[in-house]
Amino acid sequence: MSLPLENNDDFTYGSYLKVPELLSLQQCVSLDEDTGKPEHDETLFIVIHQVYELWFKQILHEVDYIIELLNTDKPNGARSHLKRVLKIMKTLVGQIDVLETMSPAEFASFRSFLANASGFQSAQFRELEFLLGVKDRIQIDWFGGEEGERLARRFDEPTLWDAFVRYLHRRDVEIPATVLERNVHEAIVENTELQAVIVERYADEGFAALCETLTDLDEGLQEWRYRHVMMVKRTIGTKRGTGGSEGAAYLATTLFQPAFPDLWAIRADF
Repeated sequence: MSLPLENNDDFTYGSYLKVPELLSLQQCVSLDEDTGKPEHDETLFIVIHQVYELWFKQILHEVDYIIELLNTDKPNGARSHLKRVLKIMKTLVGQIDVLETMSPAEFASFRSFLANASGFQSAQFRELEFLLGVKDRIQIDWFGGEEGERLARRFDEPTLWDAFVRYLHRRDVEIPATVLERNVHEAIVENTELQAVIVERYADEGFAALCETLTDLDEGLQEWRYRHVMMVKRTIGTKRGTGGSEGAAYLATTLFQPAFPDLWAIRADF
């Protein structure tokens, strides 16, 4: 139980949230030769991406808790926190609207200063992908130190989908052995036996609601991917991405790849 702070005049809004430290983290690297100052739009670019990383941190915090709730047979709590993640996903998409107020010329004014820095290097987003079953062992090799260690742990852990089907199994739902015993390092693939079981159970409103909320999460991630691709196309067109990536061409290959394919496959069965 937390104890209240009494008469601590040094404990303020700013000190609690570390506001001075937070506002000191937007350090531009560009330089306008005419003004001798950083390019104006680099600050927006930094703020947007730092906020993304903060939201990724919160999503990871929530998904870890959702898995814990499923593992302890608390589906209502899991669904409640899934809905929170959905709201955050909408915020992530909304931030793209802000980023798209920057024209291609404005981005080009500081892009060369980014050198090899790239969104591909977001370890937290890779962690989220791993939690949702989008696992690629080679991605771990892109990172060193503590980031690489975190990704290696995520790679070896069961996914959110694994927690969901194991929860169902504990409720005496007949889950195919191939699903329960699957290699968690491999991609989640459709299973027609599991789909039949899910469809049969959809008359249970609580079960159906949990499945639909998981589907909402999957759709939310795909919406964010789509908007991200279109933003990159709008900003740099067919140019290669920073860090030498293929830019929009690579990002387009991630579209329409559901995390929970069984929940999409059953739509034609009702």
